[in-house]
Amino acid sequence: MIEEKNIETTNEVLVKVEGLSKKFCKDLKTSLWYGVKDLISNIHGNKSERLLRDKEFWAVKDINFELRRGECLGLIGHNGAGKSTLLKILNGLINPDAGKVTIKGRVGALIELGAGFNPILSGRENIYNNGAVLGFTKKEIDAKVEDIIDFAEIREFIDMPVQNYSSGMKVRLGFAVAAQMEPDVLIIDEVLAVGDVSFRAKCYERISELMKSCCVILVTHSMPQVSKICTSAILMHKGQIKIQGNNGYVIEAYYDDNFVEDKATIIQSNYCQLDYFKTDLNVFTGKIKNFEIKLGLISELDLDNIELNLVIMSRELAPVCQGSSKFLNQDIKLNKGLNEFVFSIDEIYLNTGLYKFSLTVDDCLTGKKYLWIQNLNTIKFINEFTGVSPVMLSGKWDRNV
Repeated sequence: MIEEKNIETTNEVLVKVEGLSKKFCKDLKTSLWYGVKDLISNIHGNKSERLLRDKEFWAVKDINFELRRGECLGLIGHNGAGKSTLLKILNGLINPDAGKVTIKGRVGALIELGAGFNPILSGRENIYNNGAVLGFTKKEIDAKVEDIIDFAEIREFIDMPVQNYSSGMKVRLGFAVAAQMEPDVLIIDEVLAVGDVSFRAKCYERISELMKSCCVILVTHSMPQVSKICTSAILMHKGQIKIQGNNGYVIEAYYDDNFVEDKATIIQSNYCQLDYFKTDLNVFTGKIKNFEIKLGLISELDLDNIELNLVIMSRELAPVCQGSSKFLNQDIKLNKGLNEFVFSIDEIYLNTGLYKFSLTVDDCLTGKKYLWIQNLNTIKFINEFTGVSPVMLSGKWDRNV
């Protein structure tokens, strides 16, 4: 059962989920038959929760959490974990088989790309349709429509049928409607991944503004997004909550669930190949000092003016930090045959998570790549504190007197 109530206070629970469960059937014919039997059973007053029957499975099972104004909950987990099903229940698109959802206020949702848009209507007409669905009057929408168009940055296309919009334009319009209408509960399911970088940055800024007056539920596979804007997180696994709470611990559990064995990926190889790549340790707590990386390179020729560039990459393959022989003003040469090197890191402090290395061997003068390898040696950082940036500054705060 989903209850919607008007907001009366400013510091109350806006979303309360209690013992929420939903099951599906893998076979359509069997599902229809079960539906008929359940309908007849409910008519006779039997509404108790049933055990799983043949071909049924729990899409979500016994979910519990609360969300208050000013909070942003990150829902993470691999595909099929039950995240989208949970959001559809929260948005009232499907009914749960057990449990209760209490939502206070208006709900704005971006669950599927273009969901809720009528493709043959213009963007402007869809703004009014979506606003009406959210419970706004025409007068209220009139007051916001120009801000929505400006935020979406598609003014020259606003009177064109939505079916002719690109995926990015649909995301812009959908988010603009949901955000500018200032809902009490904003639900976002991964759609921001389609937008360009500048628009995503504007969306994060808008979400931060909205969190002053609403709560946000964000489904994403991007751990940096969770770190940036979420106040807490839930990791779902096979329809159940595996861990919930502090972002750092939840993200760490997510990476453990999705661990992939090291398998180096060679992007380019010209006259040079990697013989070995070794690190002293693979798991670190806190700050690293005097950390060594050893590698062997086999060259087919004598090569001068070489730049060795080692990059630490996040799990999303985003560069985090690097060590370059060119930046350090080191003159590197490769002799024909095996060349062995040690790169010493004086000090580094990375946020909780898994990281991998990327190695390039370049010609300093021409920029030609002799070797480019990614996905080398996973290293894991475990820290009690989890910030929004992968790299933590090593310093000290003192009072200025």
